[in-house]
Amino acid sequence: MRIVAGIWGGRPIRAPGGGQTRPTSEKVREAIFAILGPPGPQTRVLDLYCGSGALGLEALSRGAGAATLVDRAPAAISVARANAALLGARPEVVIADVASFLLKSQACWEWIFLDPPYRTDDVARAFAALRPGHLAPAGVVIVEHESRQQLPEGNAFLVKKDTRRYGDTAISFFRPHAMGAP
Repeated sequence: MRIVAGIWGGRPIRAPGGGQTRPTSEKVREAIFAILGPPGPQTRVLDLYCGSGALGLEALSRGAGAATLVDRAPAAISVARANAALLGARPEVVIADVASFLLKSQACWEWIFLDPPYRTDDVARAFAALRPGHLAPAGVVIVEHESRQQLPEGNAFLVKKDTRRYGDTAISFFRPHAMGAP
């Protein structure tokens, strides 16, 4: 596994061992960032169910100004911290249940990555905990899920704008109701 592009492009990172974590493939990360475009230095990123931290670290490598990595698994947090240290990155790394973290947080992000374990109700739990103040007005929530899993069309303030499939993986993009393209 490696960072695909940016200042750390080509640098290897580790994935947590065991079957608890399913790292986002390089192909899917490349597709996500091709769709989103380059982040600016003002872009704040939240990587929920971060596992190795690959999505948040990829965003930092490509120019994002800040990243917060959240996971409840101690092994995942340990690997995310090690990967950040290996790259010289300084994301905020938080060990917490995602829904609990969101319910307590007052922060706002431009990009929110949501990559929960497959075959759980974690997407619904995270969506229930997301508040309008968590996402900047032109922000986007990017959900990685099984391609056969049907996600809701949105929630009280988000609407699904696009879904792309890559084999068994799908990526769905949600924007605030007033926003347009993915």
